[in-house]
Amino acid sequence: MSLRLSTVILPYRRWHEGGREAWQRAEQLGFHTGYTYDHLSWRSFRDGPWFGAVPTLTAAAAVTERMRLGTLVTSPNFRHPVTVAKELISLDDISGGRVTLGIGAGGTGFDATALGQEPWTPRERAERFGEFVQLLDRLLTEDSVSYLGDFYSAHEARNIPGCVQRPRLSFAVAATGPRGLRLAARYGQAWVTTGDPRLYENGTSEQSVQAVRGQVEKLADACAEIGRDVAGLDKILLSGFTPDRGRPLQSLDAFVDFAGRHRELGFTEIVVHWPIPESDFAADEKVFEQIAMEAPAQLG
Repeated sequence: MSLRLSTVILPYRRWHEGGREAWQRAEQLGFHTGYTYDHLSWRSFRDGPWFGAVPTLTAAAAVTERMRLGTLVTSPNFRHPVTVAKELISLDDISGGRVTLGIGAGGTGFDATALGQEPWTPRERAERFGEFVQLLDRLLTEDSVSYLGDFYSAHEARNIPGCVQRPRLSFAVAATGPRGLRLAARYGQAWVTTGDPRLYENGTSEQSVQAVRGQVEKLADACAEIGRDVAGLDKILLSGFTPDRGRPLQSLDAFVDFAGRHRELGFTEIVVHWPIPESDFAADEKVFEQIAMEAPAQLG
């Protein structure tokens, strides 16, 4: 299978001041999917402009035709399955069935406390994530859902006509721990990783590849537990968070080397950040576009 190249466009620009053009250019460059982050605010961008993921993707759907669209990632931090399901069904309809839902457990960042609650413990995040994914799966595949869980409830929630994609839009489940990997195996059409965060500061590229190889092996074990072939699950690497950081975007050869090492591990999609000047995602735009246009052919 050919390695797909996708991009994540952070929603920090006003739509009429560069936002729209980025999404249109991403499609022109041939990216497989254009993702955006689903946060209320994020890290160093917290005190600047930051727009909502679903409205941004809806606008992107209106100005693109072929490129898939998605979140990396939606989480339970400030979302409820009933309301997000309705938004996703609407987005899938507007886009003509081009939506992928990246979905994860969330963390302890700004989103975790924006609604006034205390940050959840790792255990509670994992438990909520499991219930969130299970209920969202039902909401996107059934016309009417009633459910009473430990964290989420639904009472005769209607979702007619459902997704354009059948039986529902794709889930790309972000996970590295045992519970999350089991969710990816059971509910995911794809699995997402950013690598091992413990290696980001002081690790090496070789250590990172070994850590990711271990994650892929654990994913295979989770699939085997339920009789699923791991080869049927797409594997997505969101780049920029391994010890390599921005080096793969410094040249076409550097990117081909980086992506090739991960393709050997079974990855089917690499996601790169759209360049943002004076940030962790700064990159030469000409080199970035060269990578977008030429790397897929070299990676086969």
